[in-house]
Amino acid sequence: MMTYTEALEYIHARPRFAHEPGLAVMRGLMRRLGDPQKRLKCIHIAGTNGKGSTAAYLASILQRAGFKTGRTVSPYVLDFRERFEINAEMIAADTLAALAEEVKAEADSMEAWGEGAPGEFEVVTAIAFLWFAQEGCDVVVLEAGLGGRYDATNIIEAENTLVSCILRIGLDHRDVLGDTIEKIAAEKCGILKPGVPVVSYPRQPAGARKLIEKSARELGCEYLVPDAQDARLLTDGLFYNRIDYGGYETELAIMGRHQVYNAAVAIETALTLWRVYGMEISDEAILEGLSGAAFPGRCEVVSRDPLIVIDGCHNIDSAAALAETLDKSGLPRFVGIVGMLADKETDAVLKLLSDVLGTVYTVTPDSPRAMKAEDLCKKAKPYFESVQPMPSVQAALKAAEQTIGGRRGLCICGSLFLAAESRKILVNDKNS
Repeated sequence: MMTYTEALEYIHARPRFAHEPGLAVMRGLMRRLGDPQKRLKCIHIAGTNGKGSTAAYLASILQRAGFKTGRTVSPYVLDFRERFEINAEMIAADTLAALAEEVKAEADSMEAWGEGAPGEFEVVTAIAFLWFAQEGCDVVVLEAGLGGRYDATNIIEAENTLVSCILRIGLDHRDVLGDTIEKIAAEKCGILKPGVPVVSYPRQPAGARKLIEKSARELGCEYLVPDAQDARLLTDGLFYNRIDYGGYETELAIMGRHQVYNAAVAIETALTLWRVYGMEISDEAILEGLSGAAFPGRCEVVSRDPLIVIDGCHNIDSAAALAETLDKSGLPRFVGIVGMLADKETDAVLKLLSDVLGTVYTVTPDSPRAMKAEDLCKKAKPYFESVQPMPSVQAALKAAEQTIGGRRGLCICGSLFLAAESRKILVNDKNS
């Protein structure tokens, strides 16, 4: 019997994705496992930014409406088991180990017979489908990983998809998805299914909006876009984020001005489930679900005195959203601890943060793809008043503690790997 530690070692030892392009390897793996995804009903979510928070809102709404709700999270922040949740509870370590062993046996057999080698994301997605089916989930909020068309989650068929959600499209993973908004949008639109309703983010870039609308029309999908004029931010800041969309007025626990639009997508999706499929989702469930949804490591205030904000922002759009939120706080420039991966648009992100961060300490995130603190420091020097590389996150936190003083706050950002590592140091809770 595989242990939890052995399961993690096996999963992380896999290549990031299957070597063969397309979904043939994933389909082959799922056939061997009995196609558990065919016993599920899913809300499929793709996009560059906002997938995770929108998934959190929807899962919270559905749970409060009385549905047994599975949810995938990609990537995780604090604990690998976050990737698999039912009614906001992570999968048990022994259950994950047993399912990983089952998937490993079939993956090994596939390789032995020359049928392809499932990668890490294929294995993780297979475990999720198996668990959700075994536990009899009523609905699964399924977050795509990279892209959409050839993402391992996209083996679900139209009959297993209730709604497809396309969140904001931005320029990320251009080496894989394409070098324009339109090319990236085309990959994300690969999750759309014939006749399945589509809900899209209300403020898409023009090129993406046109392509999503065209794809939905060609597939005969009902196409819904929340009215941006009807999505109002009533109060916002680092501690309060009260929104109103179409009369659904509530306070969100997830900070950021853009969250009003993610919440609007969740509301329209919930209303579509009620209208099209007759799912009983009350207004109370929508309001309670929105206010009760949490998403660690995303514009999260982990301390008020001193003020410390953690955000896993790692691309242009997410950095812009963070900068806007910090700017609206009315505080002087924050002290920053910044760490990034080498394959991100470092200069663009740093430039966006330059208006809200003053003194900056650079660190090396815990990832094989991390940019070294010294290299990031060199890139950051033109943008900030003071930049210093640090040997560890712990050392950076200690230095920042001496620097904050007065009314200045601390912002830790640039990578979800950094968000996870720093949160484990700063927050003592059951997930750390």
